[in-house]
Amino acid sequence: MMATTVVAMMAASACASSDRPEEPTGTDQPSGGTLVFGAAEDPGVLDPAFATDGETFRVLRQIYEGLLKSEEGSAELAPSLATDFPEISEDGLTYTFALREGVKFHDGTDFNAEAVCFNFDRWYNFTGNAQSPSVTGYWQDVFGGFADTPETPNIFSSCSAEDELTAVIELTRVTSRFPAALVLPSFSISSPTALEMYDADNVGGNDEAPSYPPYALEHPTGTGPFMLDNWDLANGEITITRYDDYWGEPAGLDEIIFRTIPDGNTRKQELEAGEIDGYDLVAPGDIEDLEGQGFNVLTRDAFNILYLGINQGQFDGAAAAGINPALADIRVRQAIAHAIDRESIVTSQLPDGATVATQFMPDTVDGWSDSVTEYPFDPDLSRQLLEEAGATGTTLKFYYPTDISRPYMPDPAAIFEVMSQNLQDAGFVIEPVALPWNPDYLDATASGLADIHLLGWTADYNDAYNFIGTFFDVKAGGISKLDFGGYVNQELFDAFAAADSEPDPASRTGLYEDLNEQIVDFLPAVPISHAPPALVVEDYVEGLVPSPRTSEDFSTVTLTE
Repeated sequence: MMATTVVAMMAASACASSDRPEEPTGTDQPSGGTLVFGAAEDPGVLDPAFATDGETFRVLRQIYEGLLKSEEGSAELAPSLATDFPEISEDGLTYTFALREGVKFHDGTDFNAEAVCFNFDRWYNFTGNAQSPSVTGYWQDVFGGFADTPETPNIFSSCSAEDELTAVIELTRVTSRFPAALVLPSFSISSPTALEMYDADNVGGNDEAPSYPPYALEHPTGTGPFMLDNWDLANGEITITRYDDYWGEPAGLDEIIFRTIPDGNTRKQELEAGEIDGYDLVAPGDIEDLEGQGFNVLTRDAFNILYLGINQGQFDGAAAAGINPALADIRVRQAIAHAIDRESIVTSQLPDGATVATQFMPDTVDGWSDSVTEYPFDPDLSRQLLEEAGATGTTLKFYYPTDISRPYMPDPAAIFEVMSQNLQDAGFVIEPVALPWNPDYLDATASGLADIHLLGWTADYNDAYNFIGTFFDVKAGGISKLDFGGYVNQELFDAFAAADSEPDPASRTGLYEDLNEQIVDFLPAVPISHAPPALVVEDYVEGLVPSPRTSEDFSTVTLTE
């Protein structure tokens, strides 16, 4: 998650209320009206290059587009500003994109190959605080370093405009992440005119509290079906309006108001009171009640993972101070895995359709293996493993977040209670630590303060690396990307390098299957579950298609009341 400093120049807006058309249109034309949607958090920033969290992405997906997107209701790749999938050279290093004709940015600037390359060159040439991982984390995770950081490997080589509607992107090496990662809002295409006019690259502040230029706060300019009307941060509302010159089917709504309501119970009450028209992250226990009241609960396919992180204590190549040495013993990690009653968590704490996870990706992703080691609930075996390791009675600082609900973790406190009791029954001593999600919990776990903790992931795009590579691959310094419990496992790191650079999709899938098996044997964390998160809307809201990536397109929504 990214810390954000917003300047005082943000203008206030009048309170907006739902403004629905009096009668259904009954046609293919936009129905008009206003949808008010309850969001769990404020957006962080309105420049997609600097965006890192789901609530920010929800808004930006309506304003911006990239070369590729996900199929409606699916995680599969589809063209967007490109007319088709790219042509790929035999060596897997050159990608040629044919672009849509007649597309304009919200400021009237033409979309073309030069605009595409302007954006790629911009990202590659970021300097100063724009290079902070908290600012451009997705560029660095997918592409690597920047033009002035030659010591950091980078897969981006160049972008060139072959003609007005043909962009050619050259890579330095083959990677499974490209072009799949282009569905991320972080790689949406902005208007070059607006980027230059509103000082888009001038990121100030520091790593912990970056400050952003006018483009990122007041002037986001994409090609999407909606454009920014107002961001009223003081009142927790952001309003977007239909872009009438959109190249595709026009949006069905006049405007959307995303209203920040952090508490899940309050979101439910606001829906029941008619103050909002829908919200996300429906608590599993509320689904039956909401459906009984006539609301439309939309359940997504599970495309996430909840896991119990285990801190092995390697940070920057050295053991972190205060880390529990018992967790470096594989038998203790296995004891933790066998102690957790994951089936009980799935049935009692997660919505219908949730499943026990055997590995760190769902079975819909290529690379999932049916041959991983499994750790069935077995308190007796857990106690036996602890005894063999000489670790019976080991105290574990178990961190869990408060004031947050996530698609993979709707009620962290309730899940903690089940796991805590499981671990105590197996012979561990639990020291609970509850912290507010942002920044306290995220900072504490990333700093290695927890022995074990709850966390999870909703994938950004449909690729095995985006699940397991995000956590378990190597980073600079020779340790794993798992900041909360870094480890050194060169065999795993070498396997990641081989899989990510394999150009043949079938061979790559086999390599990722092998990697899943190695990871689960090593147990840097315990996979818990995959949950199908739900969103809910009024019965008069039609056309909202749930996405497994939580990347819903609101342009298809109409109101029938």
